[in-house]
Amino acid sequence: MGGSQPSDTMAERSEDATWKLWLLLNANRWVVAAVLMAFVFAGVVLVGGFSPVSLRSLMNSQDPVETLFQALTTALITGVTLVVTINQLVLSQELGAVSDQRERFSGSMEFRSDAEDVIDAPISPPEPASFLQAIVAATGDRATDFRDAVADSRDEEFREQVDDFVDNLTTHADTICADLEDAQFGTYTVVKSALDYNYSWKIFRARRIVNAHADSVTDEAREAYDELVDALELFGLAREHFKTLYFQWELINLSRAMMYVAVPALVVTTSMILFFDTTVASGTLLGIDVLVWIVALAVTIAATPFLILIAFVLRIATIAKRTLAIGPFILRESSRGEEIDWE
Repeated sequence: MGGSQPSDTMAERSEDATWKLWLLLNANRWVVAAVLMAFVFAGVVLVGGFSPVSLRSLMNSQDPVETLFQALTTALITGVTLVVTINQLVLSQELGAVSDQRERFSGSMEFRSDAEDVIDAPISPPEPASFLQAIVAATGDRATDFRDAVADSRDEEFREQVDDFVDNLTTHADTICADLEDAQFGTYTVVKSALDYNYSWKIFRARRIVNAHADSVTDEAREAYDELVDALELFGLAREHFKTLYFQWELINLSRAMMYVAVPALVVTTSMILFFDTTVASGTLLGIDVLVWIVALAVTIAATPFLILIAFVLRIATIAKRTLAIGPFILRESSRGEEIDWE
């Protein structure tokens, strides 16, 4: 079995193009929404400017703009209903009887107690970033203890594989801890750092090494190995918990953002139906009829709630897809750094 590890960041492990990862995950969601708005605006302007049939002539014989904005008005109202549904989904997780709340609270306190045992501290940090940082640091410390426990083993191959595994794990853990140093929950930074720490692969590697050299594993090494795996498993649970909280946070932000822009967009669509007159808009701008520019701007504003929805859901759906499995499972193509020997 080779000794190398996969890359330390999710972007490096993924085979997706850099621009795609930027769009799906790393970019600010408002920037993504702005890019989509610019694309819609430019697309309508270009199509309207270079269409063989001018928009003005169409409006003299038909009512394409009025029909369009009637449909957009209906879609906006439907979008507001969608926002209410999203809020109900998020709030449903927070509502419940006293017994349910007590069970949730007890589970949370038990989890924190388990974390305190792993990080060897009287109390665990209250902030998500610091909490994850403490667990990641604990995995590095326990990996070092594992290496110390096998340092005197007569199995040279066993020692070399453990050394390589621990070197990679501790280096990666130090990087993640540094990334989490000033991270604030509610931003993507915390979740990104958690996704970068490929605990699933680390559990698999540790289990693979120990099982392949079972005859060389002493009681001390077995105990150190069990403690390391416990720490990695706890990180997996913590990542899933904070990922869920982040999804709720983002869905609330999405709901608020759509509500903020839905009212101005509704004013624009209604105004285009009731008050827009082609005789008011005359002349050209950059060789394109001013009418096209006005309609393109109005369409972009009307579509803004939908574009914001796309921007937020792209990240949420991508994170969900990349974290479907919990534990030592890899569901996607990634740069592993080595071929897996199953024999």
